[in-house]
Parts: sequence; structure tokens; C-alpha cells
Amino acid sequence: MLDTNWQQPDFNIIRAAHAEYVVTDLHRAFDFYVGVLGFVLSLETPDAIYLRGYEETVHHSLILRQGSEPAVGHLAFRVASEDDLDALAHHFESSGTRAMWVENEEPGQGRALRVQDPLGFPVEFFATMEPEERLLQRYDLHRGAQVMRVDHFNMHVPDVQAAFDYYKGLGFRCSEYTSTDPPDERLWAAWMYRKQDVHDVALMNGRGPRLHHVGFWVTDTSSVLRTCDLLAATGHVDAIERGPGRHGLSNAFFLYLRDPDGHRIELYTSDYFTGDSDLVPIRWSVNDPRRGTFWGHAAPASWFEESSRVRALDGGLVDLQEQLLTERPQTAT
Repeated sequence: MLDTNWQQPDFNIIRAAHAEYVVTDLHRAFDFYVGVLGFVLSLETPDAIYLRGYEETVHHSLILRQGSEPAVGHLAFRVASEDDLDALAHHFESSGTRAMWVENEEPGQGRALRVQDPLGFPVEFFATMEPEERLLQRYDLHRGAQVMRVDHFNMHVPDVQAAFDYYKGLGFRCSEYTSTDPPDERLWAAWMYRKQDVHDVALMNGRGPRLHHVGFWVTDTSSVLRTCDLLAATGHVDAIERGPGRHGLSNAFFLYLRDPDGHRIELYTSDYFTGDSDLVPIRWSVNDPRRGTFWGHAAPASWFEESSRVRALDGGLVDLQEQLLTERPQTAT
């Protein structure tokens, strides 16, 4: 089921780098992400907002783009060099995956390779992006949730095993996973990484392809708690979907929020180092309630059922497929 033998492919993906959410009201989205949560504004255009965290030295890690219906425009990973982009292009062409080169479309970014990956997600790979001032020690400017950087993407996929095999082929390693119980043990979810923490992508059983959430790293657990107070004080308490709490998987302290269009983000902190070559993935039973919340609290049904639809390269929404596994952890009543 879980083949942990790992080899570096002919290209080097460094990390999850940015996401694009299509929103129906750009001004309302600006008020939520910048006005309340305190994301740093890098650039505002008539149809898009480019945001980053205080620690980040690149132009953006989140794009909010005006559109007629909520969707995910694309997800992006950074690679080590321009040569890695060419190697990735060859990799996708060899496997029959549709790919296209993108230049001068995204402010601050160099050339990029955009694909509709075998899982159905619109994914972009790039090597260079214009630098921006790191605001890590500009404590006089820190506000809101004190978002530091983008951390990961969590995806709803109908076949987790196939998704795991695909990302393993891109050089991702597994830190933790969830499976159904023996004797018929099957992969229910997997956390996979390129940078040296728990994950850059999480693959979760569900109707897909859909994006469950984008995770953003915050300074500490106090940032999560302060955000809850801030949301309540500003009349945005309904944005809180789940948490605050601590995951069993990853050990991270978390808070899940829904933006005005229903897109989900996670505020995330305090996971662990995964850089040792002999790291053994941790298994969790899908029936262990501590996997989702270490304290044992069940997640709401919306957390399992609702996610953002993704766009195809031609702009339409990608068709959904039903998940292969019907097992599901306990949810709140």
C-alpha cells in the first residue's frame, strides 16, 4: 500500500509556493484578508490582489482574482532552477500530461510551466520571482493573524493511492498517513513534503479534484488564539469553522477559517522537522479521533464535505469524481 522507497527525480521541486483563489467580490476579499487577517499587500490591480506573509521575501504567496464564481485558479510550486522547469516539461510531455508555458501573466514571476495534472488540478511550476522586503522584524507593522508564510495545500482526491503514487514520482516523501484498518488496509490520506517539515501537500479522500485548504504558517499558538479574539471583535466570528486545536497528525496547532466566498484557509504552527533520510512515516487509523484533533474533538461535517472547485486550463470547472473509499471519521453532530 505505502511504498516509502524514495528517489530524487531529474528535477528539484523546493516547496509549495502560492495559490490563486477566484473570488466574487474583490473588495470584500480585501477587507477579510488584508483588513482583518493582516496579509501584506504586494500589489493591487483592477482584477487581482497579490498578498504575502511577513517572513516571505517573494512577491506573493496568495492571489485573489475577481471572477464570476468561486474557484481555484491554480496552485504553484517553486523549483530550484530554470533547468528544473525544462526537466519538468519533458517529464509531463513524456507522460502525456497537458502543459503550457506561461510568461508575463503573473506580476513578479518569471516563466512558469502550467499543467492540468493527472489528478485534475491546475498546477504551476516556477523558478524565479521578484524579491520583496522581508518584514519579519518589522514588528511595528505586524497585525491581524501575523501570517508568516504559505506552508501547504490540502487536496480532496477520489483516489488517494493514485495521488500518493503521482506525488511520490515528483520526489515528494511521506511524513504521516491515515489508512483503514486491517485486514483490508487502504490509504485514506497522506501528508507529503519537499521542504523539511510535515507537508507541502496533503491528499485526503473525497470527491475531487477539489482544494480543501491552503495552510499558512503563523508565529505561534498565541497568534491562533489572538486571531479568534480578533474575528469575534470585528464581527467575523462566523468565519471560524474548526478549532482552535492541535492535530494529532503533524502535532500542529490549527484554526480553520472560511473566507467570504467559502474558500478555506488554515492558520498553522508548531509541526516538526522531517529532514532525516531515515524518517519513518507515522500511521494513523482512520477510526482514531486523535488523528484530526489530538484532544479528541470531532470535526464538523462541513470540514469533510466542502471544498473549493478547481479550474481547468481553459477556464471551466473540472468535473468531479466520487471517492473510492466510503469510510469516514466521526464528525460533530
